[in-house]
Order: sequence, then C-alpha cells, then structure tokens
Amino acid sequence: MIKRLFDIIFSFFGLIFLFPLLVIIALLIKIESKGPIFYLQKRVGKHNKDFKIFKFRTMFIGSDKKGLLTLGDKDPRVTKTGYILRKYKLDEFPQLINVLVGNMSFVGPRPEVRKYINHYSKEDLMILSVKPGITDYASIEFRDEAELLKATNNPEKLYLESILPQKIALNKKYINSKNLFIDLNIIFKTILTVIK
Repeated sequence: MIKRLFDIIFSFFGLIFLFPLLVIIALLIKIESKGPIFYLQKRVGKHNKDFKIFKFRTMFIGSDKKGLLTLGDKDPRVTKTGYILRKYKLDEFPQLINVLVGNMSFVGPRPEVRKYINHYSKEDLMILSVKPGITDYASIEFRDEAELLKATNNPEKLYLESILPQKIALNKKYINSKNLFIDLNIIFKTILTVIK
C-alpha cells in the first residue's frame, strides 16, 4: 500500500516536473527520424500477464525485427538522439506512465520479453509475483550490458547462459528482502550509476 502510494505520487509529479524535457526529447526524435515518438514493447509483468512498456523510440523503425538485444552503444540501428537517450537512461522516462497506471513500479525486477521468460524454471517464475520496475539490482550490475553483448560472437548465447541467470538471481535476492528502504537505496544507486 505504501509502495503504491509512493509510486502514484512520485510518478505523477515526476511527469509534471519533467514535462518540458519530455517535449524537447519528443521533438528531437521526430526531427531526426520517421516514426512514432514512443516505442511500445510487449513485456511480461506481474502474474505472468503481458503489458506494453513505454519508452522513447531510440532506433530506426523496424530495428527490433533484426534482434531484441542491443549490441553496444554504437549499434547502427540506434539513432544519434537515441544514443544520448540510452546513455543517460532518458529513454526510460516514459515508464513513469506505466508506474502511474499501475503495471510497473519504480523498483522491481526489470520486465523481460516473453521469449526470455520462456527460459525461466518453475522456481524462477516467483519473480513474476511482484510488479516489474524501472530499476533494480540488475540494472545497476549490468549497466554496460549492451557493450558486453557487443564483445561476443554470440550475444544470444551469452545473454541466455550468463547474463539472464545472474539477473534472475539478483531478482530473487530483491524479492526475498524487499522493503521501502531497499527500494530507496536502489533508486539512489541507480541515479549515481547514471551520473557516473
């Protein structure tokens, strides 16, 4: 109850406070490339239910058909504006809409696409017992995930065999010890990570 109240208040005022910046970002996206401002992607949320996550579009139209994983900061599918948005996590701001609506929280396991949820074990599905979040332990630990994937000949294999299991372990760690203090600590560490 307290967490939901926190989410509603801070997502609402966050959207109001950030509105001028969101408008500027939207204009830059439209000026640089054709297509919508937002990229809506189907992700898996609480209780294993699909929902659409909001992000500022950072790639050229149709790029997701060439693969779901982003390979390095200089992935040719990423626009110039998109590169800056991704670098400073500004493309995540529209997820405040998801938080306000209630299918996401500020802190919680980052929502995966169904393709990767299908690799979860029965025990791993406990992760879907809580709302997904904008940030979590894994977001901090794998801040440079795109670069890690770029450095290998088989990004899909690296993600499934190494990165995903570590993310799952971190998500379980969060679920087994979650409280408001831990959420605030994760938010603080996320801000520090982005600034660095």
